[in-house]
Amino acid sequence: MTRYLMSRVPSAVAVLVLASLLIFFVLRLVPGDPATTMAGPDATPETIAAVRHSLGLDRSVPAQYLSWIGDVLTFDLGRSYVLGGRISDLVGTALVNTVVLAVAALLLAVVVSVTLSVAAVVWPRRWLTGPVAGFNTLAVALPPFVTGVLLVLAFAVLLPVLPSGGVPPDGFWARPDITVQYLALPAICLALPVAAALTRFLSEALRTEMRQPYVLTARALGVSRWNLVTRSALRNALPTMLTVLGLQTGQLLGGAVLVEAIFAWPGIGQLVEQGISRRDYPVVQIVLLIAVSVFVLVQLVTDVAHAYLDPRVRIGGTP
Repeated sequence: MTRYLMSRVPSAVAVLVLASLLIFFVLRLVPGDPATTMAGPDATPETIAAVRHSLGLDRSVPAQYLSWIGDVLTFDLGRSYVLGGRISDLVGTALVNTVVLAVAALLLAVVVSVTLSVAAVVWPRRWLTGPVAGFNTLAVALPPFVTGVLLVLAFAVLLPVLPSGGVPPDGFWARPDITVQYLALPAICLALPVAAALTRFLSEALRTEMRQPYVLTARALGVSRWNLVTRSALRNALPTMLTVLGLQTGQLLGGAVLVEAIFAWPGIGQLVEQGISRRDYPVVQIVLLIAVSVFVLVQLVTDVAHAYLDPRVRIGGTP
């Protein structure tokens, strides 16, 4: 397992290096100048030039990249050009909010997908499989901004039982009951498409397992369908689910940008939007690099977990 893990690390590092290059150089192609934004609309060319020099923007782009990546490797994220303050403080606060929302949505998606998939396979009746298929179709077809607006209209306007947006005023841990209320709508909105994708793949994987010879033999011996699904088929279908879960985690992080905007959730999505609109290069660079790093880490953990559950995957990595 250790050799398999080490064989995956170089590709992960290569992806991060390539991502840092793309992020840094592509942002320089975006119209606008941070120095002009900071200096103000009435600034003279001399003032703008002085601001550019103080920010180091008058150096060559490769020199700026080497300086930036060197600071990142020493965990010096620098200061924001426009938003103000240290980037580590801005990103730290926003990252906590996004992680709480993403983890809540991911847990909800996993619980919903496992429940629906197991139920649809254990009791393959039209009255159950039909609604499950309808749920999958609607959850995938409706984009998050439509689902979010509908949830706000239903549970914050017509039936005002949940907050329409924001985060708990006293923090996430002061009042768990209040936290659940604030998390409910954005977490449901973010979890629905992920839950639909997981349900579709897990249901098919369970049906495939139920057609295997060992299942037919166990059925002939009188083992109940419930025990076969929950104790045997589900365990064998986990590698497939983990692979899909890793891919869906990236989609979930991307969807968080829209969901945070709809529900006024002050997370990474809002920080990226503010940084891009104000040409705050350092903030956008760090946030995008963190997002790529999280995605790469999730994929690496998924691959290792898949190899642990399925020894055939790690054949090339065994001693």
